[in-house]
Amino acid sequence: MKNVIVIATLMVSLNSLAQDQYTKGMQRAFQLWGEQKTMEASNMFERIASVEMDNWLPHYYAAQVNTVAAFGEKDKEKVGQLLGKAQEYIDMAKVISPDNPEILVQQAMVHTAWIAFDGATYGMTLSGKVAALYEKALQLAPKNPRVVFSKAEWDMGSAKYFGQDTAPYCVDVKRSLELFANFKPESEFHPNWGEDRAKTVLENCGK
Repeated sequence: MKNVIVIATLMVSLNSLAQDQYTKGMQRAFQLWGEQKTMEASNMFERIASVEMDNWLPHYYAAQVNTVAAFGEKDKEKVGQLLGKAQEYIDMAKVISPDNPEILVQQAMVHTAWIAFDGATYGMTLSGKVAALYEKALQLAPKNPRVVFSKAEWDMGSAKYFGQDTAPYCVDVKRSLELFANFKPESEFHPNWGEDRAKTVLENCGK
């Protein structure tokens, strides 16, 4: 009985230590990202992901940090490297957590980054996939503020491209802000972004 108690105590201690290392690693990765040290942040998230094989969050952020960096990048080779890595980690995240609306939104963002880089080349092949991803995410999580907002922003951009009225999507952006106000992430590291962007988009609605 004594041995069982010792082993149980040791397991709890090891688990606490691993969890503490995970927490410190994630906090450090976000700090690096906040300092605009994209490569260092990406590397940190990747290292955490290599250990946390059953945790989709570090994989998600390894994808996100590279996707964000790809927006506005003009060099095709760099865009390919950034989005290639983003796709690699999104694929791993999807295996760990299938039909996860947060991951579906991130996948849509990877496709959107390609479209933003070269709409003539990627718009026809990827636009339909983006729309389908947002539809699926909305079915899975109709009250997730990032899902509602990201879909609305995509629909708004599509409407502008085709010269259509964007007003219906401004309503959706406003609804996303109501959802943001009541949203509570599952942990300090679960996705909690988008509210500031939604406020900016709403301020410019109809302009």
